[in-house]
Amino acid sequence: QVQLVESGGGLVQAGGSLRLSCAASGSIFSINAMTMGWYRQAPGRQRELVAGITSGGYTKYAASVKGRFTISRDNTKNTVYLQMNSLKSADTAVYYCNTEGGRSAYWGQGTQVTVSS
Repeated sequence: QVQLVESGGGLVQAGGSLRLSCAASGSIFSINAMTMGWYRQAPGRQRELVAGITSGGYTKYAASVKGRFTISRDNTKNTVYLQMNSLKSADTAVYYCNTEGGRSAYWGQGTQVTVSS
């Protein structure tokens, strides 16, 4: 089985930065071969994909975060990262990592990011 644990969230002022980490345990080889993504969900709103990274390191971003967020991965550490700069109040959400397709069994507790104005 695979477990994904998100960390690094917190309270930050608008314009500030945070780096989120997603540490994987279990069947790591399978995770490292997959396209991974960071998702976010605000209360009462749909979960949305904000960034993705393939096993080869190619990245894509939602228009709302492009130029501000950077997704990366270190397969030797079984970890996916999300560097978030120039944070806005609209970025406030719980952030989750998962595969590109969002496998139901892989959703964790997420990490809360709160951006104050």
